[in-house]
Amino acid sequence: MTAAPNRTTLIAIAVAVLCAGWAIYATRHPAGGSSGMGPPAMGGPGSGMAGRGGMPPGGRSPGGAPGGGMPVPVVSQSVSEQPISRELKALGTAAANEAVVVTAKSSNLVTAIRFSDGARVARGAVLVELDSAQARADLAAANAALVESTAQFERGRDLLPTQALSKSQFDQIVAAKNANAARVDAARARLEDTVIRAPFSGRVGLRRVSVGSLISPGTVITTLDDSSLIKVDFAVPEINLTALRAGLPVTVTSVAYPGKRFSGKVASVDSRVDPTSRSVLVRAELPNGDGLLKPGMFLNVALQRDQRTAIVVPEEALVPEQNRQFVFVVTGGMAEKREVRIGSRSPGSVEIVQGLRAGERIVVEGTVKLRDSGPVRDLAKDLGGAAQGAPRGGPPTQSQAAGRRP
Repeated sequence: MTAAPNRTTLIAIAVAVLCAGWAIYATRHPAGGSSGMGPPAMGGPGSGMAGRGGMPPGGRSPGGAPGGGMPVPVVSQSVSEQPISRELKALGTAAANEAVVVTAKSSNLVTAIRFSDGARVARGAVLVELDSAQARADLAAANAALVESTAQFERGRDLLPTQALSKSQFDQIVAAKNANAARVDAARARLEDTVIRAPFSGRVGLRRVSVGSLISPGTVITTLDDSSLIKVDFAVPEINLTALRAGLPVTVTSVAYPGKRFSGKVASVDSRVDPTSRSVLVRAELPNGDGLLKPGMFLNVALQRDQRTAIVVPEEALVPEQNRQFVFVVTGGMAEKREVRIGSRSPGSVEIVQGLRAGERIVVEGTVKLRDSGPVRDLAKDLGGAAQGAPRGGPPTQSQAAGRRP
């Protein structure tokens, strides 16, 4: 009774071993078998065939190119030298080229306001008029005293040669005349102080006083800014001190104007390094003819330094292998795998320090299936619709390649 179960067990074990063996074979040779069950009937040793399509096992031609020696579709690009530079980013605050707070020199009443909020004014334009009655009276009294002392001076000058007037008396007359002349100048200056003028051309801010207000020195009447040129001060770490100099280009952006960039240049570098932050203050100047930038705005500054010309290629053209970098150079319809040494990187591109020359063509799309010394079909040079018909980002898939085979 026990012979039958033992026999059944042995048969089950044999079937399981065969299935496991076939599963291992199918895993290691996915393209070598047929669609049915059982071991492959073609491509085995001694069968006289070299696998599907007459190719050696593995689906690769002796030349190393996929698809039986057919050229691999790629997209190439000519290598050229481009100007590059390293950016140093910092944060800065906008300031007007000239800025002043308009105030009075003495306490007085406002009698007239000659500007509008936010208006542009020229240099010397009247902004505010103050009460000038007292100043005019003082000037008139000083002028009267000067007229009298001048008359006494002229009479004394005529009497001095006749000795009717002593030299000491004449000197007193001269001193009185000079003192009265000085009082006239002081009274005229106080009268001029009752008219407040713009010290330079620019745009005034909001009005802070009204007619009839009693103002004193330090009272803010308005502000005046010359924003035709914007100054931006930003701090740079002292490690970059040797790279700083006047004339370096800067690019400024603001959250108020997304996507807009303002260009300028470094005007000066501070003569001292801050001992607390170990940074140096740099001042840049930006033309602001359109008036978009306002004093006090928070700005992002990008300082361009170490400008030079170098070979720059797209990042997708690089083929990394461990710690080495390679590119495929297209020469005479063949792809040459060449090692290169890279330099600085930027978003989407990388500098090539060694290994490429300007004018050479490199593969930028389709490097996945390329092999060294393999034939390529450059879609970038094809005319008509060949380039549009090829899928972007690499060579065609296996189903597309099979559909084009005869």
